[in-house]
Amino acid sequence: MPASPDWFEPARFGLFVHFGLYSLAARHEWVRSREAIPDAEYDRYLERFDPDQFDAPALAKAAREAGMRYAVLTAKHHDGFCLFGSKLTGYHSVRVTGRDLVAEFADAMRAEGIRVGLYYSLLDWHHPDFEIDRYHPLHADAAALEQPRDMARYREFLRGQVTELLTEYGDIDLLFFDFTYPAKGPEDWGAEELLALVRELRPGILVNDRLGIPGDYVTPEQYQPDRPLERDGVPVRWEACHTLNGSWGYDRDNHEYKDPALLVRMLVQSVACGGNLLLNVGPTGRGALDPRARETLAAIAGWMRLHERSVHDAGPAEFTPPSNVLYTQVGDRLYVHLLSWPLKHLHLPGLAGRVRYAQLLHDGSEVRFHQLDGENHEHNNLAPPSQDAGTLTLTLPIIAPDVLLPVLELFLDADA
Repeated sequence: MPASPDWFEPARFGLFVHFGLYSLAARHEWVRSREAIPDAEYDRYLERFDPDQFDAPALAKAAREAGMRYAVLTAKHHDGFCLFGSKLTGYHSVRVTGRDLVAEFADAMRAEGIRVGLYYSLLDWHHPDFEIDRYHPLHADAAALEQPRDMARYREFLRGQVTELLTEYGDIDLLFFDFTYPAKGPEDWGAEELLALVRELRPGILVNDRLGIPGDYVTPEQYQPDRPLERDGVPVRWEACHTLNGSWGYDRDNHEYKDPALLVRMLVQSVACGGNLLLNVGPTGRGALDPRARETLAAIAGWMRLHERSVHDAGPAEFTPPSNVLYTQVGDRLYVHLLSWPLKHLHLPGLAGRVRYAQLLHDGSEVRFHQLDGENHEHNNLAPPSQDAGTLTLTLPIIAPDVLLPVLELFLDADA
């Protein structure tokens, strides 16, 4: 599968994997910065790094079953530790364990038909030429501050490692750079030259927007857009990036996990607004998914098994939904996602005469519908008041389906 941007929107759902030395600390991927951990102390994790439970094929299978069509692994995070055998540093998994986790990940995902993305941090707290700023763990270390540092040499290092990732691991479909911030900007990364190099090495690859210059798609993080995103009035590709519990890396004592039903709603909302959802897991220090992560992916898989056609290849609908409803659409099929279950009747403005058949998606059972007369007659004891002309009214069962998010599939009449 050569790199091409055409796969991104139809894919809609992806897996993000944050794994590294910080996973052993088990208290957030920014632990080294937050606690100002010096090199010698942080190297304790290097000495103990043993991802014996990192099972890339099992991870790929779980992603595929959850309906994920692409996956992104942290090839290098801010601490500078690489999950690939870089020739430009000895600070990597191959030297410590003999395992190239990027290679294992890429091979496993491709075997499951999943597009491969790599995350690469522009920061590097381990590299001797990366200039110390207030986010750097050594920002209060007087001896470290006195050492000469050269960002020009660091830019060469960046280009070298990106070249390794894009030439030694087969077709890479997506590159997730992270990130530009007030202390460091595009000139520090040589962003224009770096992006040009990426385009040269992998024409058609998708690159995100975190180099500090425009990329191929934008990456809202930890918030959920409620409308299609635009830049200067022009629609843009986008992908909402979310964690399970507020931490990207393994955080043992953080139990604020999002409910699977909420995550499914977030996925559908992304699709309804023309975007994708990239959902993160942070494997443990040994490389395994913790029980809550496994349970969450399994719950999403159960829903996607019955409802994936309301997500994959779908996008915003041409109709405006009523409250507590999200629409997605694929061709002549309109998917009605019910955020709350109504009592008997669901009124859909503007759809009268537009629908030839309706069913509950999870079991294919017919849902009857009719058009009310459109006359605003007065209330009486046994009949609901009329709806506005053009409203389609569906009659639903009293009991909601036992699924994370009920979905109706409406077959639109192309001639209406």
